[in-house]
Amino acid sequence: MNKRVYFLMTVSFVVGMVELIIGGILDLIAEDLNVSLGSAGMLITIFSLTFAITAPILLVLTAKVERKRLALISLTVFLFGNILAVISPSYSILFIGRIISAASSSILIILCVVLAANIVEQKYRGRAIGIVSMGVSASLVLGVPIGLSLGNLFGWRAPFLMIVILTVISMIGVHFFMERVAARPVSSIKEQFLSLKDRKVFFAHLTIFLMLSGHAVLYAYLTPFVQVTMGLTENSISIVYLLFGLAAVSGGAFGGTMGDKFGNTRVILFFITIYAAMLLAISHTTSIVPLFIVVLILWGLMSWSVTPPMQSYLMDSAPETADMQISISNSALHFGIAFGSFIGGISIDQVGVEINPYIGGLIVVVAFLTMYISKKQKEKNKGLAAN
Repeated sequence: MNKRVYFLMTVSFVVGMVELIIGGILDLIAEDLNVSLGSAGMLITIFSLTFAITAPILLVLTAKVERKRLALISLTVFLFGNILAVISPSYSILFIGRIISAASSSILIILCVVLAANIVEQKYRGRAIGIVSMGVSASLVLGVPIGLSLGNLFGWRAPFLMIVILTVISMIGVHFFMERVAARPVSSIKEQFLSLKDRKVFFAHLTIFLMLSGHAVLYAYLTPFVQVTMGLTENSISIVYLLFGLAAVSGGAFGGTMGDKFGNTRVILFFITIYAAMLLAISHTTSIVPLFIVVLILWGLMSWSVTPPMQSYLMDSAPETADMQISISNSALHFGIAFGSFIGGISIDQVGVEINPYIGGLIVVVAFLTMYISKKQKEKNKGLAAN
C-alpha cells in the first residue's frame, strides 16, 4: 500500500474535523460573541447545509480542473475560511468563515478519495478509499472532544488556529508528495437528481438523512445536555466525548462485518431500532452514571455502524449508478446534520436541552419506517423482474 494514502487520510481528517469541532464549545462561543446557544448551534447547521449543497455542484463545475491543482486551490480557500474564524470579531464574520470552510471542504473530501484511488494499484483501490473514508468518519466523531479540550484550555478560537496550522502542513504535503491526476467526467446535477426517481433509492437516502438528523439533535448539543442533566465538569465531559468517539470509530468496522454476515437490510433495520431506543432512553439514565455510559457507548456504536451496510445496500440497489449514490448519500448525511442541529437549536432556545433526546429518537423511528419502505420496494422490484 502506498504510504501517501495515509497522508491523504490525515488531510481528510483535518478537513472533516472542522464541521463539528465547535460542538463541545458552543457555550464559550455564545458567551464571547453575545449570542444564544441556539444561534451558536447554527454555526454547525450552516456548515453542514453548505457542505451538502455545494459538494455536487462544485464537483460538476470543477470537472475539467486537474485534481492536484484543484486540491491546492481548495486548501487555500479552506485556509482562508479558518483564518477568518480565528480573527472573527463578531458572530456574522464567524458565520461567513464557516460557509467558506464548508464549501471548500466539500470538494476536498472528494479529492482525497480521488487522489488516493489514483496513487495505488488497481487491486488496492478499494482499501485506499476505505482508509480515506476512515479519516472522514473519525473526524466527525473525534472533532468534538478535540475542540472541547482546546477550547476549554485556550479559548474557542484555539481549535480553529490548530486547523489553520494543520492546513498549511497539508498544503505543503500535497504540493511536494502528490502526483498530478487528470480530471475525469462526472455525472451532471440533473443525472444525480434523476437517480432518485427510484423509490427504493430515494427512501434509502431519506433514511440516511433522518438518521443523522436524529443524531445531531442531541450530539450537537451534548455538552449543554450533560451539564444541565448531570452537572458534569469539563474533564468529565471530555471523557464522555472520548467514550462516544471510540465507540463511533469502531462502528464502521462492526457495521460492515455484521452486514456481510447477516445481510445489509436486516442489519440496518436492527441497528436503527437499537439507535432509536438509546436516544429515547438516555434521558432516563443520567442519574445512574454506569448505565448512562453503556447507553452512550451503544448510541456511539450504532451512529456509524449503519453507514457501511447502507452504502453496500445502495450499491446493490443501483449498481449502474453506484458511485453517484455514494456521493448523494454523503450529501444526505450532511443535510441531516444541518437539519438536526437546526431543530436542536430551536429546541434549546424554546423548550430546553432536556427534550432533545426525545426529538432525536422520534426522528430515528421515522428513519426505521423509510428504510422499511425502501426494503419493500426493492423486494417488489425483484418480483417484477423475476416475472
